[in-house]
Amino acid sequence: MRLVKGGRVIEDRFVRLLDGAPAPDGVPVIAPAERFLADEAELIARPAPTGVLWPNNRKVAELAPHLGGLALVALVFPRFSDGRAYSQARLIRERYGFRGELRATGDVLRDQFTFLLRSGFDAFEVKKDADAAAFAEASARYSVFYQPTGDGRVSMLRERVMGLRKANIASSSARVS
Repeated sequence: MRLVKGGRVIEDRFVRLLDGAPAPDGVPVIAPAERFLADEAELIARPAPTGVLWPNNRKVAELAPHLGGLALVALVFPRFSDGRAYSQARLIRERYGFRGELRATGDVLRDQFTFLLRSGFDAFEVKKDADAAAFAEASARYSVFYQPTGDGRVSMLRERVMGLRKANIASSSARVS
């Protein structure tokens, strides 16, 4: 699979751990949820970044206490019509304040890229080169949104409200002078 991050295709430096396989030294790894929870201390203590592959049928609250030690959380879309990972992404970013890489994996379609970005994902595993190119284009297409989201950008409504407040403060200051 191709990895898209920052609007371009990049090499994935993380290696997926298989259940029972030893974690390679000095190499960033992504562990399945069960493996991560069972071997967390060992995986986090390694001198390389650790990530977790979190299925969409597990509660994010289970993962929350461990987010501080993770460099990456990969959320699974088993089917394009199953959107639970969108909710997980918003919770991970907004409620739990995770600032590491949030990766969408599984059945990720180009039609979903903008929504994935808006939910807080910043990396995407895609199956086709054409999808990777389409994502790069889509990520730069929109610069303004009205809805608040998990990607950290300020919504247009918030910008307008803040602009009005600044204008009111400036006019109030001018009247006082």
